[in-house]
Amino acid sequence: MQDLPFQTPTQWAALAVALIAGLLLGLALAPRHRKWRDRYHGEELAHSSFRTRAETELKERNTRVRALEEENLRLRETLDKGGVALPAGAAAVAATGSSGWFGRGGDDLTRIRGIDETRAKQLHKLGFKSFADLEDMRLDQALTAEQKLGMGPGAIAAAGWREQASLLRTGRHEEHAKRYG
Repeated sequence: MQDLPFQTPTQWAALAVALIAGLLLGLALAPRHRKWRDRYHGEELAHSSFRTRAETELKERNTRVRALEEENLRLRETLDKGGVALPAGAAAVAATGSSGWFGRGGDDLTRIRGIDETRAKQLHKLGFKSFADLEDMRLDQALTAEQKLGMGPGAIAAAGWREQASLLRTGRHEEHAKRYG
């Protein structure tokens, strides 16, 4: 054991500490650290832009919530005073009259002579839900509808569905009753 320069456990511990310190110093001075530093900086920028975007969205949402709460409060006050409160745009929707759900007209197609409940349901499945749809029906659509409804070719034109739909859509109910019973 006389040949070794380190003989006590304290000397061996000092050697281990010196080797680890040298390894860390070598890694710190190596030229590869620039790549990792650049990646870290890029991640830091991405995170800060995400936080900025999230804060902006949160502010916008809070502004929207405040506006809705104010409108809700205004509507409650109007109802408490005994008035009828209509939100903005509700009057325009109410004025359309026959508009159905989701802005799609849903007229009573059974008012047209030759269309019963069964045919009305089948026409709804084919996409004809209003008088305007029947009035704008093309020839190829009419042939397809006649085929699906089990009618002969030209039956829709012979029954005058387009004319009846036009009269009912424009509100000429008396004329429809006179002409088609």
